[in-house]
Amino acid sequence: SFDLAKIYHKSTSKTPLIFVLSPGVDPTEQVQMLADSMSRHVFQVALGQGQAPVAVKAIKDAQKDGYWVLLANCHLMLSWMPDLESLVEASCEKGEMHKNYRLWLSSSPDPKFPLSLLQRGIKMTTEPPRGLRPNMKKMYNLITEEKFAECRQTSKYKKLLFTLCWFHSVLLERRKFKSLGYNIPYEFNDSDYLICHDLIIVFLDENPNKTPFEAMRYLIGEANYGGRVTDSWDRRLLNVYMNQFFCENAISEEKFFLSELSDYFIPPDGDLGYYKEFIEHLPHNDHPAAFGQHPNADISSQIEQTNELLETIVSLQPGAITVDGSSPEEVVANQIDSMIGSIPELFDISSIQQSMRARPGPEALKTVLYQEVTRYNVLLSHIRKSLGNLRNAVTGFAAITPNLEEIMTALLEYKVPRSWSMAYPSTKPLGSWINDLQLRIRQIRLWIDYGIPNVFWLSGFTYPSGFLTAVLQTMSRAKGVAIDTLNWEFHVVEKSGDEITEGPKDGGVFVSGLYLEGARWDFSENQLAESLPMELMSQMPILHFKPVEGKKKINRNMYECPLYMYPVRTGTRERPSFVISVDLKSGNQTDDHWTKRGVALLLSSSE
Repeated sequence: SFDLAKIYHKSTSKTPLIFVLSPGVDPTEQVQMLADSMSRHVFQVALGQGQAPVAVKAIKDAQKDGYWVLLANCHLMLSWMPDLESLVEASCEKGEMHKNYRLWLSSSPDPKFPLSLLQRGIKMTTEPPRGLRPNMKKMYNLITEEKFAECRQTSKYKKLLFTLCWFHSVLLERRKFKSLGYNIPYEFNDSDYLICHDLIIVFLDENPNKTPFEAMRYLIGEANYGGRVTDSWDRRLLNVYMNQFFCENAISEEKFFLSELSDYFIPPDGDLGYYKEFIEHLPHNDHPAAFGQHPNADISSQIEQTNELLETIVSLQPGAITVDGSSPEEVVANQIDSMIGSIPELFDISSIQQSMRARPGPEALKTVLYQEVTRYNVLLSHIRKSLGNLRNAVTGFAAITPNLEEIMTALLEYKVPRSWSMAYPSTKPLGSWINDLQLRIRQIRLWIDYGIPNVFWLSGFTYPSGFLTAVLQTMSRAKGVAIDTLNWEFHVVEKSGDEITEGPKDGGVFVSGLYLEGARWDFSENQLAESLPMELMSQMPILHFKPVEGKKKINRNMYECPLYMYPVRTGTRERPSFVISVDLKSGNQTDDHWTKRGVALLLSSSE
């Protein structure tokens, strides 16, 4: 990390000091510590709506009285930045400023940030440390000797401080596992850690006889760190870590292990230097087990990082590149000729509705079928139209519009054009996507021609949650009960799809097409088990989705496994990926074990 004091001494009252923010980095505490060491006062303004007058007054007063002003998050008030630029320029021209005055700014990178401020100021940026050991080292460097000696419950404080540093570092580094780490990557920063550090001191000093772990876990896990967590499944993970680390054993056991690895444990009591020395001897490379992850998680994240790098490299290639002497237009024209025959024909909706009216069966499922047919018709029609228009454009019979150019670029990179994702989300490459589309249409045609399938391929629905709701509606009408009183039970079917000759007799549906990520299904024991080496995703057996009356039963031997439409677990704002939570037997491990593994069910893969 850079030496902020040296940078300060290179500046003058006319030189703004600008922090270019990186994810998870908050320079506020560093500035405050430097100010304290130099006996300077810092006036902090978190920029946002209505803060412009406060910031202007603070700057003018500081220029007279010689203290510092820190304007945090300038990227949130870019519309006001030209006014700040004019104020700084005018002040520097007059030159009537106290020599101790300094203006500190922090902002995420943005092209609208005033250029003259960047030219006049000193720019600083720092990447967050990578790895558990560097992160823990950084956390301990934020604690002064005075702060370290502040708590009266010395022994408990030292153990819980180490626990908090470990907890913070694990949350930060877990992001490297991508979707197996979090559904949404969160930018926990030093302020979160320092606030929780002060909370621990308050809790210990005010409760000398019994440590209030429940209140501590709530304020740290739910209110402070949890305040940044917007996904309910990520919140579950955070609470699992809180319950594991912040417990009575952490302060009572002589050597409390923080993971299944023997390298990570709470050391005996010592001074601040002792803990820093202990951290120096921690492993340099983080094993996935330190996070409660399977070794496959490292492979999965490295594959994702490699794909991102390759995509970036491909995006930088020249637009007029030729392939085997052919121009991009000729390549795309050949692609279209080979693809157009692979696109299924549209459905005849009127004839389908006419034939389905006379056929017995639940009306709710018929409605789902009509909706699926309509959505697929819109998609197929759009694909055929866009390919036809692009064919005319690349052969010179029509102009290339921005939309057609986007489709052309995607086809050249063997990706699915963004406009083709209107019916359902997917991360498959173009060839696999076309094959998947054909399978989806095939399921619909079989349903139309031969009646309700014995086993539904859930992955083939554009809105699987709508299909499951229709199954609940069918059961509620059959039993004459309100749909709100029904819940799901899930049973593994020990048969293949070919062996099932009829649907379930006791209601519900048989469902196939599910994948397990982060674990595998042990068919012999009928329970979750650890993934095999190098097996990043495994097939799930057929499940019986059975609607039942009454409240959902809570079974300690079950893992509540989220089911997502595709590998991007967050989905988009318009189309969330989450479908339903499925109860699976947790086997020899606890449900917390599988939560830390990031185990989830998926309806499709990226292959």
